Amino acid sequence: MAGIGFSYRKYIAVMALQIVLVMTVLDVTLVNVALPVLAEQFHISNSTSVWMVTIYQLVITMLLLPVSSIGDLHSYKRTFLTGVVIFTLSSGLCAASQNFTMVVVSRAIQGIGAACVMGVNIALVRLIYPREILGRGMALNAMCIAIATAAGPTIAGAILSVASWHWLFLINLPLGVIAFFIGWRLLPQNPKVEHKPRFDWISAVENMIVFGFIFYALGNFARKGDLNVSGIMLLIGIVVGIFYLRRQFGHSQPLLPVDLFTNSMYAMSILTSVCSFIAQTVTMIALPFMYLNSYHFSAITTGLLMTPWPLATMIVSPIAARYVERHNPGATAAVGMGVFILGVVLLLFPGNSPAEWNIAWRMAICGVGFGMFQTPNNIVMVMATPVHRTGGAGGMQSTARLVGQTLGATLVSTVFALVTIETNAVRICLYISICFAACASIFSYTRTLGHKKELHM
Repeated sequence: MAGIGFSYRKYIAVMALQIVLVMTVLDVTLVNVALPVLAEQFHISNSTSVWMVTIYQLVITMLLLPVSSIGDLHSYKRTFLTGVVIFTLSSGLCAASQNFTMVVVSRAIQGIGAACVMGVNIALVRLIYPREILGRGMALNAMCIAIATAAGPTIAGAILSVASWHWLFLINLPLGVIAFFIGWRLLPQNPKVEHKPRFDWISAVENMIVFGFIFYALGNFARKGDLNVSGIMLLIGIVVGIFYLRRQFGHSQPLLPVDLFTNSMYAMSILTSVCSFIAQTVTMIALPFMYLNSYHFSAITTGLLMTPWPLATMIVSPIAARYVERHNPGATAAVGMGVFILGVVLLLFPGNSPAEWNIAWRMAICGVGFGMFQTPNNIVMVMATPVHRTGGAGGMQSTARLVGQTLGATLVSTVFALVTIETNAVRICLYISICFAACASIFSYTRTLGHKKELHM
């Protein structure tokens, strides 16, 4: 990772970003694995226990753009450190919770901290890394996310086998303290700007209503919840969304970065990101049903079969980052989605009663493709924006990921609700994944046409 102007102080500063990034990603995986334990502990149903995951992700989605805007206007560093403090203290609150309500409230507060961290992570990476090796910083982010995703089930299982569920949250406390002090000493400040607009609180509230109401309603539809309540919430979200969009077009530095969408390369990058994460989420949610119920693998084997994907992504991401320092990142991302499609097609036709190894290498191909796609796509998105708008661009990038994941999960729920034969439902989901991945590949290549100069690292 050595490069011009990249000192040991910057290496250590990057550690603060990656420690907290791993904490926020790992936290989702740990709680997912522990849901049956927590449901038994608090005497609640499995469906009710899912709120411990849902509230965390919903709060992040609602707050990403507002906290990104605060970072743009004031300080990425202060926003990040505030997020670290909130996330660390709320982890302690989760561990100290005596009932389910207290856990849910603590998880919502954790979501506030995670939003602060995620909203400015890309902006801080761009400030730390020189332009010529920016891709390596993006790759390190992708690699840390892949490591946390792959290791999460194993870590959760190890903790729960020797200690109570409280330690799933307590492990965040020392890591949060370390990350805070490193960040406080070494993270850079925002570039100087002559004029700073005031933070738009009205837009922030509208943003939270739009994302909160719409995504809660979509999730409730998928769970077959109260249709009247869901319909009203969806309608409110859409109506407020209309006023929200009209307000954004009147601002020089809007909360929802509509100014950046005038750049066709950035707009296509966001659309590419949403499609890619829909494809990834649909595949990763549907496949365990195939492994457990169609191929009759055990739960442990199914978990292990999901591991080659993030491991391959972890290995390929830094290689892709090096490659795009001299080659077109948009075209590389398009090829990556093509490789991903190949992996999904191979999973559709593994033969009768396939052995574990015959599934594992197909999963690895999916991971290779996504690793080839993710880092180059993030580079294109960041390079298409001015430095002083990196916070908004990074927040929109994270929002696009969450939107894709939410829509992907909703699509899977809808397919399983409509198709009674589970094997057919899984295959339909995989075909849906292929369609969205193909769209992502086409969009990724199309956005590069006429923009080769801007894409040169």
